[in-house]
Amino acid sequence: MRISNELKNYTGSAQKPDNFDLFWDNKLKQIKNHDFKVEITQKSLPSKVANFYDLWFIAIDGAKIHAQLITPKDLTQRYPGILQFHGYHCDSGDWVDKVGAVAEGNVVLALDCRGQGGPSEDNTKTSGMTMKGLIVRGIEEGYENLYYVCQYMDLASAAKIFMALDYVDETNITARGASQGGGLTIACAALVPEIKRAIATYPFLSDYRKAYDLGAQTSAFEEIPYWFQFQDPLHLREDWFFNQLEYIDVQNLATRIKAEVFWIYGGMDTIVPPITQMATYNKITAPKHLYVLPEYGHEYLPAISDYLATIL
Repeated sequence: MRISNELKNYTGSAQKPDNFDLFWDNKLKQIKNHDFKVEITQKSLPSKVANFYDLWFIAIDGAKIHAQLITPKDLTQRYPGILQFHGYHCDSGDWVDKVGAVAEGNVVLALDCRGQGGPSEDNTKTSGMTMKGLIVRGIEEGYENLYYVCQYMDLASAAKIFMALDYVDETNITARGASQGGGLTIACAALVPEIKRAIATYPFLSDYRKAYDLGAQTSAFEEIPYWFQFQDPLHLREDWFFNQLEYIDVQNLATRIKAEVFWIYGGMDTIVPPITQMATYNKITAPKHLYVLPEYGHEYLPAISDYLATIL
């Protein structure tokens, strides 16, 4: 594995707020007794090994959230669970793509992020920009109204619902995803300590200050300079702006993780620069494993799935 000393030792640019953990502890308390009004309806798709279901629930803010639920045919026993999160602006993908995991004896829940490519609703209300970017959505009203505060609550809610299913082994849950899905995987592992393992591929949503300093116009963080360009061209609110984003920077969640973490990235990634990822990775105190493909970027990474299959 080739990784520079700069990356090995990088501790991030975060300025973690004093009330950060209290904020998220209080948010998680809202989930504890919430009535999610879960609806599960079977979907008609041919398979010899799997059943397919639409799962809907009502989020804390009233939004109706959707997930794909794919199970083995036999539901008389408990199976390991896989929580799956998708990339930025996308959706949970084709149902049949999860059949292989189910055939190996897992139950899969693939969450559709609110207001993105799938059918999940987004109830975030804001007087600020809605034209471009979810990192900055809701920021004008302050950090409690940020889109990703709601999204992190959604994934914690989905995990609670998933682990409560009779045929899911709540002691053996894996969270996984790439890019935005990787960032959500890390957030899920931090907010749901029961998660056993987290497999994150080039995770997004880490180290916003550093991403901006690197020149975010050509990366996944492009909405940050876009916000300054049209909302604060003189940067009079720069400190305020980045202080709000601290509450959704996954590097500030990293120390809460208890799961075993498997982290993968391409050394040539310009979409989610490796140094922004290492800001979070280096703060994780749980067991962790880093895999770097030096010649690859933010793209399909070969061989790693087969390799992980031999050790997980």
